[in-house]
Amino acid sequence: MAGTIDRAEFGALLAQGAEALKLKLSDSQLEKLLDYLTLLLKWNAVYNLTAVRDPKQMLTQHLLDAMAAMTAFRGAKQVLDVGSGGGLPGMVLAIWAAEAEPQMVVHMIDTVHKKTAFLTQVKAELGLTNTLIHTDRVEKFKSQRLFDVITSRAFAELTDFVNWSGHLLQEGGCMIALKGQAPVEEIARLPVGWVMQKLEPLIVPGMDASRHLVFIQRQAEA
Repeated sequence: MAGTIDRAEFGALLAQGAEALKLKLSDSQLEKLLDYLTLLLKWNAVYNLTAVRDPKQMLTQHLLDAMAAMTAFRGAKQVLDVGSGGGLPGMVLAIWAAEAEPQMVVHMIDTVHKKTAFLTQVKAELGLTNTLIHTDRVEKFKSQRLFDVITSRAFAELTDFVNWSGHLLQEGGCMIALKGQAPVEEIARLPVGWVMQKLEPLIVPGMDASRHLVFIQRQAEA
């Protein structure tokens, strides 16, 4: 039946993945990640939130992939996940941060209402108090506060990510893009005034594909 998993089996796989990533997750965090995966499976059957259908592939390609980037967000206070879609990496980040980084608030923005409706449902069912969901185009989004970290996963080319979101980044802040292969050509095309601070390869347990984090800052601050 759609939306069901063997929680003992998947819990073990998730715990093994977290251990491989050197992430210390509590039983509560693991349970919430399983709850999130269950909801993603259930809603995906109707709303097509992701092209990945197999629950084990979802665990690896979505949850563990997002979890591999978590430590890059240590110390952040206000995070914006642009084009959050089904909540990646934003929802995984919020579940992790609730205990690991209690000062962090994770904002998730997407233009598609069915996706933000899903995120709102996940927030409610998981009892997450450290998240805010926005339905809007990021380039038109007006926020009461600027963000110290803006992130995206499989959202857009780096130039578009920076041009559309850069106005929301606070002074000294950082943009973190989750990418596959090292996007050398995209980095070379970064807009004037922006520079890559760091390119960090990621190893995702059970995943053979190349994964990288691209850290971008305003040039004067790099």
